[in-house]
Parts: sequence; structure tokens; C-alpha cells
Amino acid sequence: MKVFKFGGASVKDANAVKNVASILKKYSENEIIVVVSAMAKTTNALELLTEYFCTQNSKKSLQFEEIKKFHFEIIDQLFSDKNHEAFSDVNLLFDKLNSYIYNEKIGTFDFEYDQIVSFGEIISTKIISHYLNFSGVSNKWIDIREFIKTDNSFREGKVDWQKTSELIKTKLIKSFGSENSQKIGITQGFIGSNSDGFTTTLGREGSDYTAAIIAYSLGAENVTIWKDVPGILNADPKYFDETQKLDAISYLEAIELSYYGATILHPKTIKPLQNLGIPLDVKSFVNPEAEGTIISSLTKSDSLIPSFIFKINQVLISISPRDFSFIAEENLSEIFNVFVKHNVKIHLMLNSAVSFSVCIDFDKIKLPLLIADLQKDFKV
Repeated sequence: MKVFKFGGASVKDANAVKNVASILKKYSENEIIVVVSAMAKTTNALELLTEYFCTQNSKKSLQFEEIKKFHFEIIDQLFSDKNHEAFSDVNLLFDKLNSYIYNEKIGTFDFEYDQIVSFGEIISTKIISHYLNFSGVSNKWIDIREFIKTDNSFREGKVDWQKTSELIKTKLIKSFGSENSQKIGITQGFIGSNSDGFTTTLGREGSDYTAAIIAYSLGAENVTIWKDVPGILNADPKYFDETQKLDAISYLEAIELSYYGATILHPKTIKPLQNLGIPLDVKSFVNPEAEGTIISSLTKSDSLIPSFIFKINQVLISISPRDFSFIAEENLSEIFNVFVKHNVKIHLMLNSAVSFSVCIDFDKIKLPLLIADLQKDFKV
């Protein structure tokens, strides 16, 4: 069993979808679960739609129509037969989304975010599954929400590993594979569901993590993440003129790079793979025959090439007691509890005698609430 993951850039338009089909044709005799993200920029567009919905902004209608138009332009280019089932299936999904955003808001912003933004993955996988079948790559569409179970931490769902692994081992694997006509399963990244059946998400760019969850649960032989770069580079080519490809790195090096901001992998991806020694291959969908980067337990290549990380959209927050007293352990405990309450991750921190500074991701929804809470007891 292999697990593939294709990100948004790999399915950004009709030609990109056709390229995915050509790659999968070469592996059509293998049992593969293919994890697919929302189509390029769709998650951003759905995030904006969520914001408009939660603030009752009249722009939500136009935003919805733009998202729908984008997807149907791709479908039009993929299927000459306008009566193809793909049109009705995707139209039904947009009807559901449209109905949702014209009902009353029923939960927190994070709850509504997960219910709305998750449509990106559902829609993209429907389109791709239909096109693969149309182009001769027999496959089974799988709703991953039936198998990946999380708690109620919307936007940052924490996986119930015992329940998830059991469902994947006992039920997901029976829906396709050697005992069925389809050897390829197409499913969504980034999403799951809680015990009440509501959709949850695993954190921004969480599709890599989905692939790792599935691979761990099935004991897959390997995971391949298909990107628009030749592998893992030692620096982001958007910011550095000269970069080098890392042919092989260890799990430890990969998790350090991703944690501190390398965007090539989701930070949670590595641990489940390392636990079972499942290798991760990062390859280019532009040049699929080329060697990529192998991530495994071997460490001999880690120190050969230095890596540089450039992390954007960061906010520096400096916190100090109101009475100029020292920052003591009890102060740090209070501060950390506020960050936990708002589900905000700290990337870097610096402690001095009378102040504590942290660096976090900019989040226009969470940041004002976090600062307001900190200001109840501290100078911020």
C-alpha cells in the first residue's frame, strides 16, 4: 500500500488535473490512497467567504459565485459532455454550501470555518475522482471524515488515534483495493469529524498530516508528497536566489525544518511516519521521473548542506507585569494558559527580568482576542 498526496498547486487548473491523471496511470497497478487538497487558492477564497458569512457581509454572494465559477471553468475544460455526472455532483455540493451560508450562524468562528472551508477538499476530490474514471484510472471516492476522528478543537482538531486507526484498518481498506475493481482511493486532506459528526480541520496545510495518518494506520510502505519543486530545498526559492536540493534528510531534520517555518511539510506529518519507520518521498509533479528528497531514519546527510528558513506573517508580542516586578514562574504559567485557551502556538520566545516576548503567526481573528485576554493582567 502506498499513500500519495497532491497539494493545491498540483490541481490548480484543468491541465494540472490532467497531469495528476497521467502520473497515477503509471501506478495504476498499485494499491494507492491519494490524498488531495483543495484547488489552488480555494482555501483562501473559502476563508474569506467564512469571514463574510460570520460578519453578515453582503459580499458573500459575490465571493460564493467566484468560487463556483472557478471550479466549473475547470470542469468545463475536463469534460466535453455537459451531461457528465461531475457537473451534477459538484453543483449539488455548491447548493449545499450556498444553503449553509444563508442560514443563521450556529457556532463560533472556528466552528463555522471548518464547516465552510472543508468544501474545498470535498469539491476538488469529486472533480478529480470523476476525471480519473473518465480517463481510464479506475478509483473509489472516499469521504475521509468517516474515518479520521478528532476532538472538538475546530481549526486544530486533535486526532483520536485509537478510533481513527481502527476505522481506517477495518473499514476504509475494505472500500477499495485488491478485493475490488478499484485499486486507487481518492480522498481529502485537511479534514475529519468529531463524535457529533461535525466537520473538523487539522490545521492549515494539514493535508500532509492526513497522508501520514493514513500511512501510519495502514502500515504503508511509503508516502509520496507531490510538489511544484524538485524536492526539499535548503531555502525557499521565492526569497533566495541560490538553493540546493536535499537528496536525503532524517526525520529529525525534517521535523525541525517544518516546525520552524519551512513550508514544504506540515509540522505534524513526520512523527507518525517516524514511529513506524515509513519513508517519505518529496517529488516534483512537474518532473515526476526525477529523484526527489527521501526522509527516513538515516542522518548522515543532515549536516552536509545548511538550511535557511524565512517565516512570514509573524507577530512579536511583548508582555510585562504592570507593576514592574520580575517575570516569575507563576507569571509564565498564567501567560501560557492564555495561549492554550486561544489555541495559539508560540514559535519563538525570549525571557528577560521584567518582560516575556513571543513570536506567533498573525491571525486576524485570534490575535485581538488573545491580546485582550493578556491585557487583563499584563502590560502588552
